[in-house]
Amino acid sequence: MEASAVETRVFVEVRRRLQSALLIVGEPKEGGMPMDVSIMPSLLQMKTPTGCTEVQLPAEVRLVPSSCRGLQYVAGDGLHLRLQAHTEFSTKLISIFNQSLQAQECCTFYCQSCGEVIIRDRKLLRILPLPSENWGALVGEWCCHPDPFANKPLHPRENDCFIGDSFFLVNIRNDLWQFSRRDDLMSRVAEFFFLDHFFKEPKANTKVICKRCKVMLGEIMSSETTKFYMTEIIIQPSERSFPIIPRSQFVQSVIAQCLVELSSARSTFRFTIQDQDSKVYILLWLLNSDSVVIESLSSDHIKKFPLLEDTLKAGFSSAWNAVKVLYQPCLRSGDEKLASSWESDISVHSLTLPAATCLELLLILSRSNAILPPSLRQMNSFQVAFLKM
Repeated sequence: MEASAVETRVFVEVRRRLQSALLIVGEPKEGGMPMDVSIMPSLLQMKTPTGCTEVQLPAEVRLVPSSCRGLQYVAGDGLHLRLQAHTEFSTKLISIFNQSLQAQECCTFYCQSCGEVIIRDRKLLRILPLPSENWGALVGEWCCHPDPFANKPLHPRENDCFIGDSFFLVNIRNDLWQFSRRDDLMSRVAEFFFLDHFFKEPKANTKVICKRCKVMLGEIMSSETTKFYMTEIIIQPSERSFPIIPRSQFVQSVIAQCLVELSSARSTFRFTIQDQDSKVYILLWLLNSDSVVIESLSSDHIKKFPLLEDTLKAGFSSAWNAVKVLYQPCLRSGDEKLASSWESDISVHSLTLPAATCLELLLILSRSNAILPPSLRQMNSFQVAFLKM
Protein backbone atom coordinates (compact mmCIF):
# COMPACT_ATOMS: atom_id res chain seq x y z
CA MET A 1 0.00 0.00 0.00
CA GLU A 2 1.58 3.29 -1.08
CA ALA A 3 1.92 6.05 1.49
CA SER A 4 0.16 8.54 -0.79
CA ALA A 5 -2.86 6.27 -0.97
CA VAL A 6 -3.49 6.16 2.75
CA GLU A 7 -6.62 8.25 3.13
CA THR A 8 -8.64 6.06 5.48
CA ARG A 9 -7.69 4.69 8.86
CA VAL A 10 -8.29 0.92 9.21
CA PHE A 11 -7.97 -1.11 12.41
CA VAL A 12 -8.56 -4.87 12.75
CA GLU A 13 -8.24 -6.98 15.89
CA VAL A 14 -8.44 -10.73 15.28
CA ARG A 15 -8.87 -13.10 18.23
CA ARG A 16 -7.24 -16.42 17.36
CA ARG A 17 -9.06 -18.51 19.97
CA LEU A 18 -12.48 -17.01 19.27
CA GLN A 19 -11.92 -16.98 15.48
CA SER A 20 -13.52 -13.55 15.31
CA ALA A 21 -12.47 -10.07 14.22
CA LEU A 22 -13.39 -6.48 15.03
CA LEU A 23 -13.07 -4.19 12.01
CA ILE A 24 -13.08 -0.40 12.33
CA VAL A 25 -12.99 1.74 9.20
CA GLY A 26 -12.34 5.40 9.92
CA GLU A 27 -13.86 8.29 8.02
CA PRO A 28 -11.96 9.65 5.03
CA LYS A 29 -9.85 12.72 5.67
CA GLU A 30 -12.20 14.60 3.43
CA GLY A 31 -15.09 14.32 5.90
CA GLY A 32 -18.60 13.80 4.58
CA MET A 33 -17.54 12.07 1.37
CA PRO A 34 -19.29 8.81 0.39
CA MET A 35 -17.20 5.67 0.80
CA ASP A 36 -17.64 2.16 -0.55
CA VAL A 37 -16.22 -0.56 1.74
CA SER A 38 -15.48 -3.97 0.23
CA ILE A 39 -14.48 -6.91 2.43
CA MET A 40 -12.77 -9.87 0.82
CA PRO A 41 -11.17 -12.87 2.53
CA SER A 42 -7.65 -11.45 2.19
CA LEU A 43 -8.25 -7.80 1.31
CA LEU A 44 -10.02 -4.72 2.65
CA GLN A 45 -10.81 -2.03 0.11
CA MET A 46 -12.15 1.48 0.79
CA LYS A 47 -13.14 3.60 -2.23
CA THR A 48 -13.96 7.30 -2.21
CA PRO A 49 -14.42 9.69 -5.16
CA THR A 50 -10.81 10.84 -4.66
CA GLY A 51 -9.06 7.50 -4.39
CA CYS A 52 -8.86 3.97 -3.03
CA THR A 53 -7.21 2.50 0.06
CA GLU A 54 -6.37 -1.18 0.23
CA VAL A 55 -5.19 -3.18 3.24
CA GLN A 56 -3.73 -6.59 2.41
CA LEU A 57 -4.26 -9.11 5.19
CA PRO A 58 -1.48 -11.51 6.23
CA ALA A 59 -1.52 -14.86 4.46
CA GLU A 60 -2.42 -16.58 7.75
CA VAL A 61 -5.59 -14.49 8.29
CA ARG A 62 -8.79 -15.00 6.31
CA LEU A 63 -12.04 -13.14 6.89
CA VAL A 64 -15.52 -14.52 6.18
CA PRO A 65 -17.36 -11.61 4.48
CA SER A 66 -20.78 -13.26 4.75
CA SER A 67 -20.53 -13.32 8.56
CA CYS A 68 -20.58 -9.51 9.00
CA ARG A 69 -22.76 -8.41 11.92
CA GLY A 70 -23.11 -5.64 14.50
CA LEU A 71 -22.71 -2.90 11.92
CA GLN A 72 -22.77 0.53 13.56
CA TYR A 73 -21.33 4.00 13.20
CA VAL A 74 -19.37 5.37 16.19
CA ALA A 75 -18.66 9.08 16.23
CA GLY A 76 -14.93 9.76 16.19
CA ASP A 77 -14.11 6.21 15.10
CA GLY A 78 -16.06 5.45 11.97
CA LEU A 79 -17.71 2.21 10.94
CA HIS A 80 -17.62 -0.74 13.40
CA LEU A 81 -18.46 -4.32 12.46
CA ARG A 82 -17.67 -7.84 13.61
CA LEU A 83 -17.14 -10.90 11.47
CA GLN A 84 -15.77 -14.40 11.58
CA ALA A 85 -12.08 -14.92 10.90
CA HIS A 86 -9.86 -17.95 10.36
CA THR A 87 -6.28 -17.57 11.44
CA GLU A 88 -3.16 -19.68 11.68
CA PHE A 89 -0.93 -16.75 12.53
CA SER A 90 2.31 -18.07 13.98
CA THR A 91 3.95 -16.31 16.90
CA LYS A 92 7.57 -15.51 16.03
CA LEU A 93 8.95 -14.53 19.40
CA ILE A 94 12.15 -12.66 20.07
CA SER A 95 14.13 -15.34 21.86
CA ILE A 96 14.82 -14.81 25.53
CA PHE A 97 17.23 -17.01 27.39
CA ASN A 98 15.19 -20.05 28.37
CA GLN A 99 13.90 -20.40 24.79
CA SER A 100 17.11 -19.79 22.83
CA LEU A 101 19.73 -21.86 24.63
CA GLN A 102 20.23 -25.35 25.92
CA ALA A 103 22.55 -26.51 28.68
CA GLN A 104 26.09 -27.39 27.53
CA GLU A 105 26.09 -24.60 24.94
CA CYS A 106 28.80 -21.95 24.91
CA CYS A 107 27.16 -18.53 24.87
CA THR A 108 27.92 -14.82 24.93
CA PHE A 109 26.08 -12.09 26.88
CA TYR A 110 25.51 -8.81 25.01
CA CYS A 111 24.14 -5.42 26.03
CA GLN A 112 20.92 -5.24 24.01
CA SER A 113 21.13 -1.47 23.57
CA CYS A 114 24.59 -1.23 22.00
CA GLY A 115 25.89 -4.77 21.42
CA GLU A 116 28.79 -4.55 23.90
CA VAL A 117 30.01 -8.01 24.98
CA ILE A 118 29.40 -8.40 28.72
CA ILE A 119 30.40 -12.06 29.20
CA ARG A 120 32.14 -13.91 26.38
CA ASP A 121 32.05 -17.65 25.66
CA ARG A 122 30.47 -18.85 28.88
CA LYS A 123 29.63 -22.57 28.90
CA LEU A 124 26.53 -23.19 31.01
CA LEU A 125 26.08 -26.71 32.32
CA ARG A 126 22.79 -26.04 34.14
CA ILE A 127 19.93 -23.69 33.22
CA LEU A 128 17.37 -23.78 36.00
CA PRO A 129 14.18 -21.81 36.73
CA LEU A 130 13.96 -20.10 40.11
CA PRO A 131 10.92 -20.75 42.31
CA SER A 132 8.38 -18.00 42.82
CA GLU A 133 9.38 -15.09 45.04
CA ASN A 134 7.25 -16.28 47.96
CA TRP A 135 8.53 -19.86 47.92
CA GLY A 136 10.12 -19.50 51.35
CA ALA A 137 6.76 -18.71 52.96
CA LEU A 138 5.32 -21.94 51.57
CA VAL A 139 8.05 -24.21 52.94
CA GLY A 140 6.32 -24.31 56.31
CA GLU A 141 3.33 -25.93 54.64
CA TRP A 142 5.49 -28.56 52.98
CA CYS A 143 7.79 -29.55 55.86
CA CYS A 144 6.93 -31.08 59.24
CA HIS A 145 10.35 -30.11 60.63
CA PRO A 146 12.31 -26.83 60.78
CA ASP A 147 12.87 -25.08 57.47
CA PRO A 148 15.98 -26.71 55.89
CA PHE A 149 16.36 -23.77 53.50
CA ALA A 150 16.32 -21.00 56.11
CA ASN A 151 18.96 -18.33 55.43
CA LYS A 152 20.23 -20.23 52.41
CA PRO A 153 19.86 -18.00 49.35
CA LEU A 154 19.80 -19.62 45.93
CA HIS A 155 23.03 -18.65 44.18
CA PRO A 156 24.29 -20.18 40.90
CA ARG A 157 27.57 -22.05 40.70
CA GLU A 158 30.26 -21.23 38.16
CA ASN A 159 28.51 -22.85 35.18
CA ASP A 160 24.92 -22.25 36.24
CA CYS A 161 22.29 -19.78 35.16
CA PHE A 162 19.11 -19.34 37.21
CA ILE A 163 16.08 -17.84 35.48
CA GLY A 164 13.70 -15.55 37.35
CA ASP A 165 10.54 -13.81 36.20
CA SER A 166 12.38 -10.92 34.56
CA PHE A 167 16.05 -11.61 35.24
CA PHE A 168 18.93 -14.10 35.05
CA LEU A 169 21.32 -14.94 37.88
CA VAL A 170 24.82 -15.90 36.78
CA ASN A 171 28.07 -16.58 38.59
CA ILE A 172 30.85 -14.14 37.64
CA ARG A 173 33.68 -15.96 39.39
CA ASN A 174 34.44 -17.89 36.21
CA ASP A 175 35.35 -14.61 34.49
CA LEU A 176 37.34 -13.21 37.43
CA TRP A 177 39.16 -16.34 38.60
CA GLN A 178 42.58 -14.70 38.80
CA PHE A 179 41.55 -12.56 41.78
CA SER A 180 41.68 -14.50 45.02
CA ARG A 181 41.41 -11.74 47.62
CA ARG A 182 37.91 -10.31 48.13
CA ASP A 183 39.06 -6.66 47.92
CA ASP A 184 40.80 -7.32 44.60
CA LEU A 185 37.76 -9.18 43.32
CA MET A 186 35.38 -6.36 44.25
CA SER A 187 37.57 -3.71 42.65
CA ARG A 188 37.83 -5.82 39.49
CA VAL A 189 34.05 -6.27 39.40
CA ALA A 190 33.61 -2.51 39.76
CA GLU A 191 36.06 -1.85 36.92
CA PHE A 192 34.66 -4.59 34.66
CA PHE A 193 31.06 -3.44 34.93
CA PHE A 194 31.67 0.31 35.45
CA LEU A 195 30.28 0.44 39.03
CA ASP A 196 30.36 3.59 41.18
CA HIS A 197 31.21 3.47 44.92
CA PHE A 198 30.93 -0.32 45.01
CA PHE A 199 30.54 -1.63 48.60
CA LYS A 200 31.92 1.59 50.13
CA GLU A 201 28.88 2.00 52.39
CA PRO A 202 26.03 -0.29 53.61
CA LYS A 203 23.65 0.77 50.85
CA ALA A 204 26.23 1.33 48.16
CA ASN A 205 25.41 1.47 44.48
CA THR A 206 25.68 -2.08 43.16
CA LYS A 207 24.26 -1.39 39.71
CA VAL A 208 25.84 -3.09 36.71
CA ILE A 209 26.34 -0.45 34.01
CA CYS A 210 27.35 -1.03 30.39
CA LYS A 211 30.74 0.63 29.87
CA ARG A 212 29.88 1.67 26.32
CA CYS A 213 26.33 3.09 26.48
CA LYS A 214 25.97 3.52 30.29
CA VAL A 215 22.67 1.58 30.39
CA MET A 216 21.88 -0.26 33.62
CA LEU A 217 22.11 -3.99 32.90
CA GLY A 218 21.53 -5.47 36.34
CA GLU A 219 22.78 -5.61 39.91
CA ILE A 220 25.55 -7.29 41.90
CA MET A 221 23.84 -9.63 44.39
CA SER A 222 27.00 -10.97 46.09
CA SER A 223 30.72 -11.26 45.48
CA GLU A 224 30.05 -13.96 42.87
CA THR A 225 26.41 -13.57 41.73
CA THR A 226 25.11 -10.99 39.26
CA LYS A 227 21.51 -10.34 38.30
CA PHE A 228 20.94 -9.33 34.66
CA TYR A 229 17.54 -8.04 33.57
CA MET A 230 15.95 -9.76 30.55
CA THR A 231 15.05 -6.40 29.00
CA GLU A 232 18.70 -5.33 28.92
CA ILE A 233 20.64 -8.45 27.89
CA ILE A 234 20.68 -10.68 24.83
CA ILE A 235 22.25 -14.12 25.32
CA GLN A 236 23.26 -15.91 22.13
CA PRO A 237 25.17 -19.09 21.28
CA SER A 238 28.72 -17.92 20.72
CA GLU A 239 28.78 -19.00 17.09
CA ARG A 240 25.97 -16.56 16.29
CA SER A 241 26.43 -12.84 15.78
CA PHE A 242 24.73 -10.12 17.79
CA PRO A 243 21.12 -9.65 16.55
CA ILE A 244 20.16 -6.01 15.94
CA ILE A 245 16.61 -5.60 17.26
CA PRO A 246 14.90 -2.21 17.68
CA ARG A 247 14.84 -1.34 21.36
CA SER A 248 11.09 -0.78 21.69
CA GLN A 249 10.34 -4.01 19.81
CA PHE A 250 12.64 -5.97 22.13
CA VAL A 251 11.17 -4.49 25.33
CA GLN A 252 7.61 -5.17 24.17
CA SER A 253 8.36 -8.76 23.24
CA VAL A 254 10.17 -9.60 26.49
CA ILE A 255 7.49 -8.01 28.69
CA ALA A 256 4.67 -9.62 26.70
CA GLN A 257 6.28 -13.07 27.03
CA CYS A 258 6.79 -12.56 30.77
CA LEU A 259 3.11 -11.65 31.20
CA VAL A 260 1.92 -14.65 29.18
CA GLU A 261 4.18 -17.14 30.98
CA LEU A 262 3.30 -15.86 34.45
CA SER A 263 -0.44 -15.78 33.73
CA SER A 264 -0.28 -19.35 32.45
CA ALA A 265 1.90 -20.76 35.24
CA ARG A 266 0.38 -18.92 38.19
CA SER A 267 -3.05 -17.74 37.03
CA THR A 268 -1.86 -14.18 37.67
CA PHE A 269 -3.30 -11.45 35.46
CA ARG A 270 -2.48 -8.28 37.37
CA PHE A 271 1.06 -6.94 37.61
CA THR A 272 2.96 -4.00 39.04
CA ILE A 273 5.98 -2.73 37.11
CA GLN A 274 8.52 -1.38 39.58
CA ASP A 275 12.18 -0.39 39.67
CA GLN A 276 14.93 -1.87 41.81
CA ASP A 277 13.98 0.50 44.66
CA SER A 278 10.41 -0.91 44.68
CA LYS A 279 8.94 2.31 43.25
CA VAL A 280 5.84 1.36 41.22
CA TYR A 281 5.61 2.96 37.77
CA ILE A 282 2.77 1.07 36.05
CA LEU A 283 -0.18 -1.13 36.96
CA LEU A 284 -0.84 -3.74 34.24
CA TRP A 285 -3.86 -5.98 33.76
CA LEU A 286 -3.54 -8.71 31.12
CA LEU A 287 -6.80 -9.09 29.16
CA ASN A 288 -5.85 -11.58 26.44
CA SER A 289 -2.80 -12.97 24.69
CA ASP A 290 -4.26 -14.23 21.40
CA SER A 291 -4.74 -11.00 19.44
CA VAL A 292 -3.53 -10.36 15.91
CA VAL A 293 -3.64 -6.61 15.24
CA ILE A 294 -3.74 -5.24 11.70
CA GLU A 295 -3.67 -1.50 11.16
CA SER A 296 -2.95 1.17 8.61
CA LEU A 297 -1.27 4.22 10.14
CA SER A 298 -1.27 7.73 8.80
CA SER A 299 1.96 9.70 8.91
CA ASP A 300 0.41 11.97 11.55
CA HIS A 301 0.25 9.08 14.03
CA ILE A 302 3.82 8.06 13.31
CA LYS A 303 5.24 11.57 13.73
CA LYS A 304 3.83 11.77 17.25
CA PHE A 305 6.26 9.07 18.43
CA PRO A 306 9.49 9.44 16.42
CA LEU A 307 11.56 7.74 19.16
CA LEU A 308 9.85 4.41 18.61
CA GLU A 309 11.96 3.34 15.66
CA ASP A 310 10.13 0.11 14.89
CA THR A 311 7.00 2.14 14.07
CA LEU A 312 8.88 4.12 11.46
CA LYS A 313 10.32 1.00 9.87
CA ALA A 314 6.96 -0.74 9.83
CA GLY A 315 5.67 1.74 7.29
CA PHE A 316 2.00 2.51 6.89
CA SER A 317 0.48 -0.92 7.44
CA SER A 318 1.45 -3.77 9.70
CA ALA A 319 0.18 -6.98 11.29
CA TRP A 320 1.48 -8.46 14.49
CA ASN A 321 0.72 -10.82 17.36
CA ALA A 322 0.02 -8.97 20.57
CA VAL A 323 -1.17 -9.16 24.15
CA LYS A 324 -3.94 -6.76 25.14
CA VAL A 325 -3.51 -5.00 28.47
CA LEU A 326 -5.10 -2.39 30.68
CA TYR A 327 -2.59 -0.05 32.26
CA GLN A 328 -2.47 2.79 34.73
CA PRO A 329 0.61 5.05 35.16
CA CYS A 330 1.63 5.63 38.77
CA LEU A 331 3.77 8.75 38.45
CA ARG A 332 1.47 11.24 40.18
CA SER A 333 0.94 11.53 43.91
CA GLY A 334 -2.77 10.71 43.51
CA ASP A 335 -1.93 7.26 42.13
CA GLU A 336 -0.29 6.05 45.35
CA LYS A 337 -3.49 4.76 46.94
CA LEU A 338 -4.36 2.51 44.00
CA ALA A 339 -0.76 1.29 43.71
CA SER A 340 -0.69 0.50 47.43
CA SER A 341 -3.91 -1.53 47.19
CA TRP A 342 -2.42 -3.58 44.33
CA GLU A 343 0.84 -4.17 46.17
CA SER A 344 -1.01 -5.55 49.20
CA ASP A 345 -3.08 -7.92 47.05
CA ILE A 346 -1.58 -11.42 46.94
CA SER A 347 -3.05 -12.02 43.48
CA VAL A 348 -0.90 -9.20 42.02
CA HIS A 349 2.62 -10.08 40.85
CA SER A 350 5.51 -7.58 40.76
CA LEU A 351 7.98 -7.34 37.88
CA THR A 352 11.19 -5.46 38.67
CA LEU A 353 13.01 -3.59 35.88
CA PRO A 354 15.53 -0.74 35.70
CA ALA A 355 13.86 2.65 36.22
CA ALA A 356 14.73 3.78 32.68
CA THR A 357 13.08 0.65 31.22
CA CYS A 358 9.95 1.27 33.30
CA LEU A 359 9.69 4.69 31.66
CA GLU A 360 10.41 3.18 28.23
CA LEU A 361 7.59 0.71 28.73
CA LEU A 362 5.23 3.51 29.77
CA LEU A 363 6.11 5.42 26.58
CA ILE A 364 5.46 2.28 24.50
CA LEU A 365 2.07 1.76 26.16
CA SER A 366 1.17 5.43 25.64
CA ARG A 367 2.09 5.22 21.97
CA SER A 368 -0.04 2.10 21.52
CA ASN A 369 -2.98 3.75 23.28
CA ALA A 370 -2.72 6.93 21.22
CA ILE A 371 -3.00 5.15 17.86
CA LEU A 372 -6.05 3.08 18.84
CA PRO A 373 -9.48 4.24 17.67
CA PRO A 374 -10.81 6.64 20.36
CA SER A 375 -13.58 4.28 21.52
CA LEU A 376 -11.02 1.54 22.33
CA ARG A 377 -8.58 3.65 24.36
CA GLN A 378 -10.34 3.53 27.72
CA MET A 379 -11.89 0.81 29.87
CA ASN A 380 -13.26 1.97 33.21
CA SER A 381 -10.45 4.03 34.75
CA PHE A 382 -7.68 2.19 32.88
CA GLN A 383 -6.13 2.82 29.48
CA VAL A 384 -5.92 0.11 26.82
CA ALA A 385 -2.79 -0.88 24.90
CA PHE A 386 -1.30 -3.71 22.86
CA LEU A 387 2.21 -5.10 23.35
CA LYS A 388 3.76 -6.80 20.34
CA MET A 389 4.94 -10.36 20.84
